[in-house]
Amino acid sequence: MKKINKKKVVSKSSVSKMGPHPINQDALRRLKSIAGQVSGIQRMVEEEKYCIDIFTQVVAAKAALNKVGTQILKRHIKSCVSKAVQVGGKEQEEIIEELIHIISKKQI
Repeated sequence: MKKINKKKVVSKSSVSKMGPHPINQDALRRLKSIAGQVSGIQRMVEEEKYCIDIFTQVVAAKAALNKVGTQILKRHIKSCVSKAVQVGGKEQEEIIEELIHIISKKQI
C-alpha cells in the first residue's frame, strides 16, 4: 500500500502566528507527565518496591498513553480523514486503508 503524503506545507511565518495545535499542546503536556510516571516506575523497580504497587503504576501509565493515542487519532479522523473523504478518489481509499490498518494494531 502506498503511503499518503502527510506533510502539510506551512510556511514558518504561519506556524508562528497559529502556534501549536491545541491537541498537540495537550498531548505534549500529557506525554511529559507520562515520562515522569515512567521515571517513577523505574525508581520503584530499582528500589524493589512491592510488585502490585509497581504494576498499578504501569497500568496507570499505559492508560494515560492510550488516552494520548486516542486523542491524536480523534484529531486525525476529524481533520485528515474527513478532508480525504471530501476529496474522494484514491486519496480517500488510501487514508481509509491506513486508518483500518492502525486501528487493527491498537490493543486495549
